[in-house]
Amino acid sequence: MDKFTVEEINLMCVFKGQDRTGMIADIQNVIPHIQDSDMVELAGQVLGKLEAMSDAEFAGVALEAAE
Repeated sequence: MDKFTVEEINLMCVFKGQDRTGMIADIQNVIPHIQDSDMVELAGQVLGKLEAMSDAEFAGVALEAAE
């Protein structure tokens, strides 16, 4: 499993406090409203990694935004 980049972690922090499946659903719901193509691509990368990992692996991800 590829590790998350700083940018991916920062995006995930927007949805912090949710389980993996909730985060996947919320990101999928937001993508149609994102107007920046780079952000859409980033969200897609995050979705791919979230879908490929288990709930146990997700629980081990440190969701702390980088400054």
